[in-house]
Amino acid sequence: MTSEEAYPPKIIIRAGTVEDLRAALRHGWKDFLRAPGFGLFFGGFFAFGGIAILAMTWALGLSYLAYPTAVGFSLIGPFAAVGLYEISRRLAAGQDLTWKGVLTVIYAQRRRELGWMAFVTMFMLIMWMYQVRILLAVFLGFQSFTSFSGFLTVILSTFDGLAFLVLGHVFGAILALILFSTTVISFPLLLEQEHDFITAMITSFKAVTMSPLVMIGWAAFVGLTLYLSMLPAFLGLLVALPILGHATWHLYKRLISFET
Repeated sequence: MTSEEAYPPKIIIRAGTVEDLRAALRHGWKDFLRAPGFGLFFGGFFAFGGIAILAMTWALGLSYLAYPTAVGFSLIGPFAAVGLYEISRRLAAGQDLTWKGVLTVIYAQRRRELGWMAFVTMFMLIMWMYQVRILLAVFLGFQSFTSFSGFLTVILSTFDGLAFLVLGHVFGAILALILFSTTVISFPLLLEQEHDFITAMITSFKAVTMSPLVMIGWAAFVGLTLYLSMLPAFLGLLVALPILGHATWHLYKRLISFET
């Protein structure tokens, strides 16, 4: 093992600004236009996954879980965007952009530290669904709903239903913020560098705490964009996900540098 392999480059974190967010979005849009086929493919893959999960809830007679499931599904967005990070990396480096090259890099992550981050995102998704079930039991008991419209009637017209709705969103926002803070930088960092995933998560958290208003503002923008993109049967994700994925890569490059 060489000294470079034994000691990864030192990570330098810079505080973010609103201009960094604007620049990241501009570059994200440009990357999407430069490689629209790749962007639509990854956006479509994510959108199809959301549609499939929703169809499963209806098929199993759990239509009342359709909304929390759809919202929770967006939590794995950072992992789904790995391919988009690789596309932006290749475009910036002037490397050939081929399907084989991009998909090979994604497949190779199963043996790298980034693969562990899949467990982090899935754990948060499980925690999200678990707290939804707990709140359902606490506020609505174990009653069953024959239709989604019946569930909405109870949620929007009763005190217990409104309490479930409010607390569910509060707890969901907390989980989403925790996940965002530990993944917004860690995913692109692990794609580019051979650091361990714990270091990557700590780096991501530090980047958020160094400029909390800017980064939380970015988190809110991403969350709202994904939420609105899911409303038209997830089809908005075809464009929104790739642009946000590319933009996140450029935000990472603006905030993180390395010192050997």
